[in-house]
Amino acid sequence: MEAQLTASDLVRPWRRATIVTATIAAVELVLLIVCAAAIVARPLAHAVRQHAEKVALAPAAQHAAKPVVPHVRTAPPPKPTRTRAQTKVLVLNGNGRNGAAHAEASRLESLGYRIAAAADARRHDYATTVVMYRAGFRAEGLRLAHDLHVTAVGPLDGLRPAALDGGQLAVILGAS
Repeated sequence: MEAQLTASDLVRPWRRATIVTATIAAVELVLLIVCAAAIVARPLAHAVRQHAEKVALAPAAQHAAKPVVPHVRTAPPPKPTRTRAQTKVLVLNGNGRNGAAHAEASRLESLGYRIAAAADARRHDYATTVVMYRAGFRAEGLRLAHDLHVTAVGPLDGLRPAALDGGQLAVILGAS
């Protein structure tokens, strides 16, 4: 008597063969990618290393091209018309450190400035110290910035003149 094969018996060997074949193909693909990476990586790394050494050992003049800046004649900053004793400064703590505004106010007093007030700024995330001036007090603002070694100087921005407590200049202390 012969054994009769069912439909599912006929399908299963093909399914297994397909799965085994796909697995073998995937393994071969991974091995090919690894071999290709190993073959290409060594010369590429060598070329990158040579280029980096060449750039590092080149004279400094080759690294930085000097920008062409046209000569612009700028007017010298105006001379202050008021003395430090005639200039009132509002000192605001914009960095969040306790006592920073009062410490800076004491320092400014020792330089001869009058202090309108020392308080906290609305925010405490200022990165750098800023000097601001009311209209007509640009020269005094520049002098104060010079005294404090501050480079960020400008007219009032975000502060109303009434908020200066009678002062002409404002210093907002930043993190640096």
